[in-house]
Amino acid sequence: MQNRYRKITDIETILEMFEDGSTIMFGGFGGVGSPPTIIDGLVRKGIKDLTLIGNDTGFPHIGIGRLIAEGRAKKVIASHIGSNPVAGKLMTDGKLEVEFSPQGTLVERIRAGGVGIPAFLSDIGIDSEFVSRDKPTVTIDGKVFLIEKSLTAPISIVYAKMADEYGNLIYDKSARNTNPLVAMAGDITIAEVEEIVESGELNPDEIVTSGVFVNYIVPSKGVNWKWVWE
Repeated sequence: MQNRYRKITDIETILEMFEDGSTIMFGGFGGVGSPPTIIDGLVRKGIKDLTLIGNDTGFPHIGIGRLIAEGRAKKVIASHIGSNPVAGKLMTDGKLEVEFSPQGTLVERIRAGGVGIPAFLSDIGIDSEFVSRDKPTVTIDGKVFLIEKSLTAPISIVYAKMADEYGNLIYDKSARNTNPLVAMAGDITIAEVEEIVESGELNPDEIVTSGVFVNYIVPSKGVNWKWVWE
């Protein structure tokens, strides 16, 4: 395999990019589509005091939930945490700050961050204390809207089925979920990939994420969430 763009690397090199207090945006839905090799590496390295941005908190032993279950996160921005009872207990005990955002609003905040839009207007959750808390509002034609700030992160981690050496990505079924948006919203985007091929081997019509958004590619050691499809 050629590495003409110097994007393909190993997990140990990737782990050097993370430190205590990092903010990480992650792809995945209930753990499906989250990058397990990278997450396992972060657990092994002992990284702590993390701010995590993604759809949900996975399960205690699947997806980003492993970091949360071990108390490595100080804050989570997500649409729900219900599939991970450890996250709920940590929040109740005051050991984990959780910023809830309705799922559609959350993914739009990530998409907006990826395309350089600083904020947008939404009336979703205008009557909810959890959603509207501390958010400015604006009135247009007599209707009140929340100002929702976009989301970005210094590092985004995603999972893809295939990549070429430039970083063009193809996803597998529902594992695609939020990954394409997360890939756009990171200052540095790291893709964990099941199969890496030479440039020109991917069907252009199947590419979802352009390699222009991907800084590093790391081979996956396998996933732990295929039980969802079985």
